[in-house]
Amino acid sequence: MRGGVAPRLEVGELAGRGLGVVLGRGPRRLELRRSGHRVTSRPSRSRRRGPVSYLSQVTSPDSADGDGRPEDPREWRDDVLRRALDGAGDGGWGPVVVLGSTGSTNADAADQVAEGAPEGFTVVADEQTAGRGRLDRTWTSPYGAGLAMSVVLRPVVPDESWGWVPLTAGLAVVEALARQGLRCGLKWPNDVVVPGPDRAGGPGPRKLGGILVERVGRALVVGIGVNTGLRADELPVPTATSARLEGVAVSRERLVVDVLDALRGRYARWQQGQGDARRTGLLDEYGAACVTLGAEVRALLPGERSVEGTAYAIDDQGRLLVRTGGGGTESVSAGDVTHLR
Repeated sequence: MRGGVAPRLEVGELAGRGLGVVLGRGPRRLELRRSGHRVTSRPSRSRRRGPVSYLSQVTSPDSADGDGRPEDPREWRDDVLRRALDGAGDGGWGPVVVLGSTGSTNADAADQVAEGAPEGFTVVADEQTAGRGRLDRTWTSPYGAGLAMSVVLRPVVPDESWGWVPLTAGLAVVEALARQGLRCGLKWPNDVVVPGPDRAGGPGPRKLGGILVERVGRALVVGIGVNTGLRADELPVPTATSARLEGVAVSRERLVVDVLDALRGRYARWQQGQGDARRTGLLDEYGAACVTLGAEVRALLPGERSVEGTAYAIDDQGRLLVRTGGGGTESVSAGDVTHLR
């Protein structure tokens, strides 16, 4: 990313934490022919079932040889992705669908929810042209320059706990990137960031990726975007960055597998704990990863109200607690937070 529906729900506070509602989207078969790529599905050949049961292979019509191996280094290396998926631990999730290009992986995954997509159904795209971020911002992923993926979840914990899903997904992305040597953190609520000044001379941090979770009936679609290979001239804003610009070569194929693995473990723990972030350790883990804590911030709240102060804690509902200049405390559940210094 870059930059049978339940009764209508007011998104309200949850929207500010990356959780929205998809309404009125009818069922549609996932279109697998995009941008001249041939997409085929076949069972995993591994005897040991990985986190997915099937992988859709994407091959380029312009490949140099007959086995579909792409010439462009930004193309998905399907053999690598397949081996990585097959070698992962058994989690019962899947299948994974890999697309050459799509408007939005979240929209594709949401369409499949009505078709009965199972928990862990995942859509991954080489290029995303009409993705969305939090607060209705656009987020596109140029061909081969980032990871755009969406995962279907079907939680059975109380609805009031669902706001922790975007934060949990952010933790999974941070862990997955750390496995490849890229240390990053989370700007509240779920921006994946690299600490330090941005390229415009601001205090930072530099945004590497983000999470958008949308509700479709009783399911959630977790959209994840990470800038992996963007060059400086491809950055949408000076406050953004990419793994490439941070000096780390990230394998997108490995990143897909590691994100699924890290998300699956935390999600299972959260479900077993009935959505209690404190009891399951997610609250402490998020606090340790959140670079917003201790920073001077400005929070733009719904209704054009804003507050400034020091962010000092995350509460059990995932809200940001800000100590204002007058000694009071503001509890921020939705809005746009800027680090001032």
